[in-house]
Amino acid sequence: MLKAFICGGSGYTGSELLRILAGHDEVEIVGVTSEKSAGMSVSELFPAFFIYKNLKFENLHIEKIKDRADIYFLALPHGKSQEVGALLVGANKRVIDLSADFRIKDAKVYEQWYKTPHSCSDLLKEAVYGLPEIYRDKIKKARLIANPGCYPTSAILPLYPFLKKELINIDTIVVDSKSGTSGAGRKAEVTLSYCEVNEDFRAYNVAKHRHTPEIEQELSYASGRDITIDFTTHLLPLNRGILSTIYGKLNKNMTTKEAIEVLEESYQNEPFVKIMPEGQIPAIKYVRGTNYCYIGVVVNQRTGRIILISAIDNLVKGASGQAVQNMNIMFGIDETKALKNLALSP
Repeated sequence: MLKAFICGGSGYTGSELLRILAGHDEVEIVGVTSEKSAGMSVSELFPAFFIYKNLKFENLHIEKIKDRADIYFLALPHGKSQEVGALLVGANKRVIDLSADFRIKDAKVYEQWYKTPHSCSDLLKEAVYGLPEIYRDKIKKARLIANPGCYPTSAILPLYPFLKKELINIDTIVVDSKSGTSGAGRKAEVTLSYCEVNEDFRAYNVAKHRHTPEIEQELSYASGRDITIDFTTHLLPLNRGILSTIYGKLNKNMTTKEAIEVLEESYQNEPFVKIMPEGQIPAIKYVRGTNYCYIGVVVNQRTGRIILISAIDNLVKGASGQAVQNMNIMFGIDETKALKNLALSP
């Protein structure tokens, strides 16, 4: 059995790791930390997770935990994973970080957007961006995985094949995304309370969302040129799910059928990317509770623009499910293990 340790298990991504790994027959969770809930059993904090009644939250002490597992998941706040990740990698452990601390290759860019210093920029070159559909071969050999953000996953996967083939004018890309409230984390905040979110729909962090440089970095790698995008996020009155609508001016005449063929060619062997047939558009309900990314496309012949629409569950393919997918790849386990479930319906 592969021994797994979760650092930061009381938030949404940590609890989602607990939920998913409960169905993984090749992994044993040997420890989980939470500063606020230390001493409590997991089932006390999350009664739905009754199978973890004998697993207790503990404080995060690297020296006490660094020899207990084969893989460490860091579900910690941005800025907190740097030191922990560096110490674990230094102890020759394999690490999957679900924060943004190792995603952005330029430490100065990270510091600009996240307003905190980067204390171990030397690890940024080693960290592998954990998007399996693009970096699978590197993930297999990695010691440190920078698990992608939820919004970036929903934006990069639809755009990547078209940028690789130079089919979209890179100066015209607009990403318009909507997310459920769990994307903000498990915390008490007035703007995220029920009465503030229910029966409302609003934009936030317009032109300044912290996932912007992550998206631009990966799209730039795909195209071979620096890309700057317009990226706008919105808060949906939902628990979970992301729907992204992406616009770009095409560099050549193309039909919707031809655009679908580009996506199908790129993702034909990918177990978690589903391309919608012509005339069908993704919806959040198709992916709720799953590790799938659904992608639909329409070419507007009047304007010469391509419209890409993607749907993911922000806590699964956008976070913990993708982390488990990366773990499976790293250790030579069936990539789909514990991730084959279909969406909840209704």
